[in-house]
Amino acid sequence: MPYKIIHVGVGAWGSAWCKHFLPANIKDGLIEVVAAVDVNPDALEKARNILGLREDQCYTDLREAFDKNKADFCTIVVPPAFHEEVVDMALEHDMHILSEKPIADILEASARIAEKVKKAGKKMGVTMSHRFDQDKTTLREEIRSGRHGAVDYIVCRFTCDNRKYGSWGKFRHEIPDPLLVEGAVHHLDILNDFAGAKCKTIFAQTWNPSWGEFAGDSQALVIMSFENGTRAFYEGAKCNAVQLNYWTQEYFRVECENSTLVLNRRELECFRRKPGVNVNVGREGEGERIPLFEQPKWANTWLVEKFVRWLDGGEPMETNVEDNLQSVALVFRQLKAAVPGSRLTSRNTWIK
Repeated sequence: MPYKIIHVGVGAWGSAWCKHFLPANIKDGLIEVVAAVDVNPDALEKARNILGLREDQCYTDLREAFDKNKADFCTIVVPPAFHEEVVDMALEHDMHILSEKPIADILEASARIAEKVKKAGKKMGVTMSHRFDQDKTTLREEIRSGRHGAVDYIVCRFTCDNRKYGSWGKFRHEIPDPLLVEGAVHHLDILNDFAGAKCKTIFAQTWNPSWGEFAGDSQALVIMSFENGTRAFYEGAKCNAVQLNYWTQEYFRVECENSTLVLNRRELECFRRKPGVNVNVGREGEGERIPLFEQPKWANTWLVEKFVRWLDGGEPMETNVEDNLQSVALVFRQLKAAVPGSRLTSRNTWIK
């Protein structure tokens, strides 16, 4: 029997769920969408056209949708500030929850949600989709294979031209700290995953250049260290002159004891150290090409299936709400005030 779900949030990114993430799992008999909710009645047309829902299965009122439809879990694809409201409604109706990242718009709300879910005895997964994309999964498994020795440090570059208002979705241009909350939340999670240990310290400098049409900081440089001694550097930018490494096309370089691994715009290559050579020289683009893994589902489509398997009694999702608090903390702790006496003029934070 498929799990019955209520899909909350159909506009913008929620429509991608309707088009790409839900249909494959409906086809596999894992889920059945019994209702869709969005405050914009025009957006609900997508739920009717794509998911085949009837008029009476589409709602602009959250409570009405939950009161009138019995479901096993809900999917939350609305702005982070509204996540807690939907979580509360789901728990009130005895449902599990699969939510878009971050858990909530502030750390305190994220912690409250995790505690509420635990107290209710329910399961909640967070779709940190980027970690489960095809290229990042391939790199993760290559790191963990042991073929390249210990990891020394990791570099991530995410550089875009979204300086004009609305080019990264209007709400991201209006919220505080859009780069950290909407972009780095994925990338720092991936770096934490690649490092294979919890983050011990993190130092961030964030700002918005004069040409960036953002209410909050849109650029960031971040240095991280992990409990196993691995280190990482993150460069995130939404206001650059050109998009060198935009969404899903990021650059990662993993410096290992015996190899350098480079993932650049979904192409992975390896440069192996040659024993006996005094100085090893390499040029990006000329390394040993590593083919990406193949499987039917990736990112959110795969995570929906992972969540269902967890409900079936399998292993918890790697991005279950309690474990995901670590990634959320990496972002929100950077949003604190500057360290007293720091010579940097933008926001900076040390976390231990």
